[in-house]
Amino acid sequence: MIRVGVAGLGKMGLSHLAMIRPHPGVNVVGVCDPAGYVVDVLEKYTGLRTFTRFEAMLDAGEMDAVLISTPSRLHSAMVRTALERDLHVFCEKPFVLDPHDGEELANLAERRGLVNQVGYHYRFVAAFREVKRLLELGAIGQVTHVQAEAYGPVVLKPKGSTWRTQRSEGGGCLYDYAAHPLNLVNWYFGEPQRVGGTAMSRVFSRDTEDEVYGTLYFEDGKTAQISVNWSDESYRKMSTSVKVWGTAGRIYADRQECQTFLRDGAVVPEGYRLGWNVRYTTDMTPPVWFYVRGEEYSAQLDYFANRIAAGELDNVNSFRSATVTDRVIAAMIADAETGPRTERSARAPIPKRPGWMSWLRPAAGVK
Repeated sequence: MIRVGVAGLGKMGLSHLAMIRPHPGVNVVGVCDPAGYVVDVLEKYTGLRTFTRFEAMLDAGEMDAVLISTPSRLHSAMVRTALERDLHVFCEKPFVLDPHDGEELANLAERRGLVNQVGYHYRFVAAFREVKRLLELGAIGQVTHVQAEAYGPVVLKPKGSTWRTQRSEGGGCLYDYAAHPLNLVNWYFGEPQRVGGTAMSRVFSRDTEDEVYGTLYFEDGKTAQISVNWSDESYRKMSTSVKVWGTAGRIYADRQECQTFLRDGAVVPEGYRLGWNVRYTTDMTPPVWFYVRGEEYSAQLDYFANRIAAGELDNVNSFRSATVTDRVIAAMIADAETGPRTERSARAPIPKRPGWMSWLRPAAGVK
């Protein structure tokens, strides 16, 4: 049995605890949160051993791994503490706020031979995994453009100040929601060469952004546009989608399905045909032992536990891969703060091309 401690008992921490506790290969040996009333209730009704300090939990019981679901600002120090005690670590997203810390932690985990994973759960959604498979097969030819979006009714009125409303704490639309489509783009295509045109606007929030828009530029010429708004009441719940255009077709995917259009001359994967194809998440997803919120949440924890049990360090959601997303986020923040680099003045002359107004001049001999 893998002995696990859970740190942070907010929304995600409680979800992780609910899923990992009944896992057949895991024994939860301790939980911690600074809110005394939360741990008191858990101890009373579950019998779990509880703590209000992370170090106290690590000192008190022998464990093999920790799940860290605390505010993002605390991730770096807590992950380092766990790694230095030779514990495998699952950390919620975003990984860290300073990409330099991410590189150091990735190096430390690799040197110590520890399984390390970050909670970008969309990589465990079958429809998004199918996109990855199709791209690796070259099904739609050379990719030219990507559009990654996320919209939903998360912030619909001014809210009081919490860590989720402050960018310095790891809150806001960019860290909390745009990180997901960004991470999918990084999974599919790696790290962009540069970013541009980033706009981060407020709708209701006072201290951080509610909308994020921008463009990623890749070395081979492809581009990716990011469009995220968590103050969009036209959506019943948060919805993430990806569209990929290529020389031989197009792919669209969201949590429910993967739609693929293949042109003549496309490399047609087994089970596909030219024209439109649809694959549903429900048909492509293996069952999980315990379902809360979505099978992808259980699947990522099962994957983490299985990596530890097998001693396999390779991870689809490693610290190193998450640090790529952290660097893109940092680049987008810097780009938005710089602002537009080109301003068109109303007085600026419009460049003329030879013959561009020839249609205004009458032909020879015509009056």
